[in-house]
Amino acid sequence: MSSRARRVATPLAGLMAATLAIGLVSDVAASATAPPDVVSQHAATPAEQAVQFWTPERIRRATDHDDGIDMRSRGVRGGDSVPDGPAGTVPPNGEQAKTEKARKVDLPNTVGRVFFTLPRTDPRNPKNWRYCSATSVQGKYRNLVATSAHCVYDIGQNAFYTNWIFIPSYRDGDGRAPYGIYAARTFNAHDDFVVREDFDFDYAFVNVHNGIKVTSAKTYGQWRRQVRNVGRLGDNVGGQGFTWNRDPKAKVFSFGYPAGEHPDGDRPFSGRTMKWCHGRTTPMPAAPKYDLQEHVGVRCAFTAGAGGGPFLYGYRSSTRTGYLIGVNSVAWDTDGNDRYDHISSPYFNTDTYKVYKAAANRWTGNMS
Repeated sequence: MSSRARRVATPLAGLMAATLAIGLVSDVAASATAPPDVVSQHAATPAEQAVQFWTPERIRRATDHDDGIDMRSRGVRGGDSVPDGPAGTVPPNGEQAKTEKARKVDLPNTVGRVFFTLPRTDPRNPKNWRYCSATSVQGKYRNLVATSAHCVYDIGQNAFYTNWIFIPSYRDGDGRAPYGIYAARTFNAHDDFVVREDFDFDYAFVNVHNGIKVTSAKTYGQWRRQVRNVGRLGDNVGGQGFTWNRDPKAKVFSFGYPAGEHPDGDRPFSGRTMKWCHGRTTPMPAAPKYDLQEHVGVRCAFTAGAGGGPFLYGYRSSTRTGYLIGVNSVAWDTDGNDRYDHISSPYFNTDTYKVYKAAANRWTGNMS
C-alpha cells in the first residue's frame, strides 16, 4: 500500500499547503556574519500594525488550507539522515532538572501559535487568515521563535507572510494572550527552501519584537484600548535549547496545535489547546516531488495546525524545557488507511545550525 505524506505546518490549523511559505521581501536584513546560504528578510508589516490586526474575532476565524498534496513514497529509500559533524547543543533558559519519569507531561510555556495573512492578497478577507505552531528558543537577545519555513514563507507567491505574530501558551478557551503578542521583525531561513523549495530545509527562525498586551480601560467614562510593552519573549516564557547532528533515532516530544482533518474526514482536534506526542524518531521515506530525503518522523496522529511545533529532545516536565531537535513539517499516512500516523521534521544538521546561529545573534531593537 502506498504511503501518503502531507505538509502540516501551514497556517492556522493548516496542514498540507502547497503555497506555504518563505518569501522574498524588499527589506533585506543586514547581517555581516550570516553565511551566504542563510536568507534573512525583515517583516513587511510594522509590529504594532500586525498586533492590532489580530483582533480576537480574527484569531478565532483563522483557518488552515489544504491543497490536497499527496506524496506517494512507498519503496523509495530515504536519505541517510546522519550527522555531518560533531553533535552540538545550546542550553535552554533556566536550569535543567536531574532526571524524572514523565508520565504526566507539563506543557511548555514556550510553545504557542503563530498567526499570519497570505501575501499579495486582501488581508481583510477571512480566507487569507492562517495559523501554525511554534516555540520560543534560546538566543542571545531572547527574541527568537522557531517554526517551519512553510509557516513564514509562501513558495507559490515567493513572498513572506504578512501580519505575522506569535502568541506563546495560546489557549482559545480563554481568548487571552497570557504572555503577550510578539510581532515578527526578521525571518531567517535556508536558501535551499526559499529558492529550491526543498523540504529538507523546512525550518525557520524568526526574530520578534518585544511583546505587547492590548487591554481596555475606562477613562473619563469611555473605554479606550491600551497597548503595553511587556518586554522580551525569552524573559517572559524562557527559551528551549537547541541541538543538532544527533542520532536520528532520538526520543522526542512533539508539541503543537492540530486542528485539521484526517484524509478520511475525521476531525479529532480543535486547535484550541496544545497537544503532544512522544516516541523515538526514525528516518522517513523519500518524497522526490518535494526534494524530501532527510526527514525523521515519530508516531503521531497530528493533523494540520500542528505544523511548526517543536520536536524537543531531553524534555523535562519539571522545567518544561528541552532541546529543539526538529519542527513539525509533514504528516504521513504510512499504512494507507487514510489516517495520519507519523509527523516528521527535517533532520537538524550543521546547515540548520548555521541558520539558527545567524538568527540567535540578531538584535531586533526597539519596537516602533
